[in-house]
Amino acid sequence: MAVLVALGAFLMTLAGGWTALRVTDRRHLVLGLAGGLMLGVVGLDLLPEALDAAGTEVFGVPAALLLFVAGFLLAHLVERLLAARQAAHGAEESDGRAPEVGLTAAAAMVGHSAMDGVAIGAAFQVDGGMGTAVALAVVAHDFADGFNTYTITSLYGNARRRAIAMLLADAVAPVLGAASTLLFTIPEQMLGGYLGLFGGALLYLAAAEILPEAHHEHPARSTLLCTIAGAGFIWLVVGVAG
Repeated sequence: MAVLVALGAFLMTLAGGWTALRVTDRRHLVLGLAGGLMLGVVGLDLLPEALDAAGTEVFGVPAALLLFVAGFLLAHLVERLLAARQAAHGAEESDGRAPEVGLTAAAAMVGHSAMDGVAIGAAFQVDGGMGTAVALAVVAHDFADGFNTYTITSLYGNARRRAIAMLLADAVAPVLGAASTLLFTIPEQMLGGYLGLFGGALLYLAAAEILPEAHHEHPARSTLLCTIAGAGFIWLVVGVAG
């Protein structure tokens, strides 16, 4: 049952990526929406789950929050190092961005999608009702995952075929994650730590890259509304699933 439900996540991820692919003539709106979706996923979905799962504190601070900050700083460090490496070797960057950053971020989203599949499988092992609730949340926000995976990969100057390849990997990941629960489960604290780390990296990309780029050439009110709509959509998904 968990694997069958995960197929819904597969289709929603592809739908999100297809949407991002088809509206390239409204790139600023795509980026504004992507930024809002990423902000909503981090603040309303990933971080609460990470805090709940990780549990422990380190020197008075929840471990999930420490890893959240570490993820933000790590994303910043990786971007700067890759950009400096490209510049040192005389390579031309795409709008000042290193394509490897986009691939790294997309790979992290693929890992997150795999964890979504694991969450579906684990929830169904506990109870059918819980599995259904978790599956609803995952399937709904995997549209945002597909949208963001394609957008991030292409934003950093990667070829279209690479963006599509990462989108396909992101779509397959929850199915494989759900299937893996037939063999093993991930400790809850480890899962919480991963969600915190990934959330920090995702927030960096949204705040430092996606949203500034969205407003760079088209500081329109419609772009801001798309950002608010993206965050509001994730709020709706979390509320319905809860």
